[in-house]
Amino acid sequence: MKIWIQDTNTKSHRLIRLNCEEHSDYKYVGDLDENELNIFFLDLQKDMDLEKNIKLIKYYGYLHLFIIHKNK
Repeated sequence: MKIWIQDTNTKSHRLIRLNCEEHSDYKYVGDLDENELNIFFLDLQKDMDLEKNIKLIKYYGYLHLFIIHKNK
C-alpha cells in the first residue's frame, strides 16, 4: 500500500495524516506491506491498536491520528 504522510508536531500533540493517494503537501513514505505498516504504526505510538488502524486505512484510503504527548 502506497502511503503519503503529513505530520504536524507541536509541544502538546502530534497530528498525523496518512493518505493512499498522492497530495502536493504530503510526503511519500513508501509502498508498505502489512508488516511494514505495523512497524510504522508502532514507531508512532507503542500502544496503538494496529488491527483497527490498518483496517481503517485500507477501507477509507486515509487515516488521521491524533497523538497526545505524555508528560514525563
